[in-house]
Amino acid sequence: MDDQNLFNLLALLKVDGVGDVVGKKLLHSFGNASAIFKAKNTQLALVDGIGSVLLKKLKDKTIFQKAEKELDYIKKNNVNVSFFQDQNYPERLKHCFDSPILIFTVGNIDFEKKKMISIVGTRQITSYGTDFCRKLIEDLAPLDPLIVSGFAYGVDIVAHQAAMDYNLQTIGVLAHGLSQIYPRTHKKYMAKMEENGGFITEFWSDSNPDKEKFVRRNRIVAGMTEATIVIESADKGGSLITANMANEYNRDVFAVPGRVTDKYSQGCNNLIKTQKANVLTNAADLIYMLNWDIKEKPKNIQKQLFIELDPNEQKVYDFLQKNGKELLDIIAVQCEFPVFRMSGILVNMELKGVIRPLPGKLFEVI
Repeated sequence: MDDQNLFNLLALLKVDGVGDVVGKKLLHSFGNASAIFKAKNTQLALVDGIGSVLLKKLKDKTIFQKAEKELDYIKKNNVNVSFFQDQNYPERLKHCFDSPILIFTVGNIDFEKKKMISIVGTRQITSYGTDFCRKLIEDLAPLDPLIVSGFAYGVDIVAHQAAMDYNLQTIGVLAHGLSQIYPRTHKKYMAKMEENGGFITEFWSDSNPDKEKFVRRNRIVAGMTEATIVIESADKGGSLITANMANEYNRDVFAVPGRVTDKYSQGCNNLIKTQKANVLTNAADLIYMLNWDIKEKPKNIQKQLFIELDPNEQKVYDFLQKNGKELLDIIAVQCEFPVFRMSGILVNMELKGVIRPLPGKLFEVI
């Protein structure tokens, strides 16, 4: 995007009352921000949501001074800007009706990655949540997913750290501008995240992390990925808002179950109980439900000459070796495993490179 178009878009977004929904209606009607500012009031009034008050605000010249200041910050700090109609805008987020017209990013972010998941949860993460989060990301690492979270205390930062530990790209979605970082104690993680991932925000550089901005931030977390995972949550909290948004965007939602007496499992248990989330007990659940292509060669893993199989995997391997390709349900019956457990065993064997899936839920030995 050239500087003039960006300047006009920034000015449009600085008009009090022009949010993402009204802004998109204006852009759809007039083609670009420059044409909006040149349009007559009679033309603007034909757009749904434009009343007399907003008409006056669209003629406020101070918005251009503010836009010029922000454009100067963007250029001096090498901030990347993505317009919602551009190719470099997160594909899934484009299809959310209230997605930001502009997002500002820093780092090395690959928005074209196919496997993208959000991991959210309480800021008061327990050892149970920490262990589960790290194990989940470790087991998903061979599939090279992109991990999105909110860079907050608790589940967020554990997810980011685990992603970095396993060399996965990770993105922090911020509830403030790029001229600062919140919480400040997480500043030490920024450089490493920007090497393989980075930060996204819809807020201007001087925006502070006000309470209402965290809710707005959550729609980006939910909208840009194919699934949202809630690790731990009390019966109320921002992660539940994110889960509800993900459901509204028709995304998959997963929740980690816990004991009914555990405070930070109540939110997850309620999501599962009300059928707003799938049960997540391990990486195999996620891989199976998302139908991720496990035939892709795992990253940085060489095929071993001698692969260790546990007794259950060996039983399945021997069956397929003897009988050739077979349906999942038949394998489960013949090997005497419940179907839900059979799915997890097959996923693990695929990750080890000893079997492969075929169309129609068939599997065969490699």
